[in-house]
Amino acid sequence: MENFFKRILALFLGVLFFGISKAQNTPSASLIFENVNVFDGRTDRLIPNQYVLIEGNKITSISSTSLSPSDKTTVIQAAGKTLMPGLIDVHVHLIYGSLSMVELMSPGLNEKAMMEKASYQAEKMLLRGFTAVRDVGGPIFFLKSAIDKGEVLGPRIWPSGATISQTSGHGDQRMPDEKSRRFFGTPARAELLNSTFIADGRDEVLTAVRENLRYGASQIKVMAGGGTSSAYDPVDVTQYTLDEMKAAVEAADDWGTYVTVHAYNPKSVRRAIEAGVKCIEHGQLLDEKTLRLMKKKGIWLSCQNLEESSPTMDPLRREKREPVIQGQKMIWPMAKKLKVKMAWGTDFLFNPALNEEQNEYILKLTTWFSPYEILKMITHDNAQLLSLSGLRGPYQGVLGVIEPGAFADLILVDGNPLDNINLIAQPEEKFVVIVKDGKVVKNSL
Repeated sequence: MENFFKRILALFLGVLFFGISKAQNTPSASLIFENVNVFDGRTDRLIPNQYVLIEGNKITSISSTSLSPSDKTTVIQAAGKTLMPGLIDVHVHLIYGSLSMVELMSPGLNEKAMMEKASYQAEKMLLRGFTAVRDVGGPIFFLKSAIDKGEVLGPRIWPSGATISQTSGHGDQRMPDEKSRRFFGTPARAELLNSTFIADGRDEVLTAVRENLRYGASQIKVMAGGGTSSAYDPVDVTQYTLDEMKAAVEAADDWGTYVTVHAYNPKSVRRAIEAGVKCIEHGQLLDEKTLRLMKKKGIWLSCQNLEESSPTMDPLRREKREPVIQGQKMIWPMAKKLKVKMAWGTDFLFNPALNEEQNEYILKLTTWFSPYEILKMITHDNAQLLSLSGLRGPYQGVLGVIEPGAFADLILVDGNPLDNINLIAQPEEKFVVIVKDGKVVKNSL
């Protein structure tokens, strides 16, 4: 009996202090979409005139014959509209994307202030049709916990937690007057905010990974190369030795999950692949030889079409981004030709107003992909990447498709996005119903 109470106490404290909460699967009244055309996430055509039944938070039936509703069933007359899976963005920073650089650097920044800004942006993101996201770096656990408890509206979140970076790496966010923790004993402000771990050597990398796993990370984000939004590291540099990178991969693998890395150039990506990582974030400077290696090894490329410039962007950052911006015009068609596993995300940072263009950024893919290929990528394919987290995934179930047994994360579109992909960029007008986890969060019919 004593051991029983100890286990109960440990579970309570874990949820209370660390927010490692799962989605609430409490059954609710059923929901039926009648006479709806279904894009199932996999097929290149609509399945016409279907009746889709949702019970609790799962799809339980898809039929061409009418269903008999019960007294507790909500019936939505779809009248030939398109039902599709909810959108998925696999590269977001919900905290960083909710704050300007001035706000992020403010001495008064704390968890309460971040929560206020990020909660607003999370709700807006859900109402744009994004029912699931992968947050690849930042102090995200308190927001995820609030969303899962129903205290805040927002998408499902696959959290990475604090990024893991070497000294002078892409995640070294110290101010100019902040000294090294190793030599001077004081953690950087960004570390205290759970934004990043500055970890050098195998032992520190192991500890950093395990800290994130302790808080509930579903995957681990490691900085393997230079970046454009960091002050100390040129884009061409490679970060972390092979041994350090292997340490991260081993610690993540022991927990049944994976490492994804920030990297642009071939050397950093090849080292990460040798270490055993399963996903590359960005990759806009990769060559064909490295992409062929990724194809051979089954490595995911999580790529974006980054914002080219903005009036508020620091001139140094704009200069560092130029080769990346040019590279992204080549990486998408080359990776498609070589049949590399591809996923899509946005990676918006320090410019909250840009979040309103999240859906429009999907349309940047039309240069290289058909509407079907785009819709499949931002639903089914992105969900496959999320599933790499295995049992560390915070929501155990099927996403990105419309089929019996899948989570009821759905959008009812006024029109056919396979014929007119521009509908995806008009969520306020054309997404007439949005369902997340079986619950209607928007219904404008």
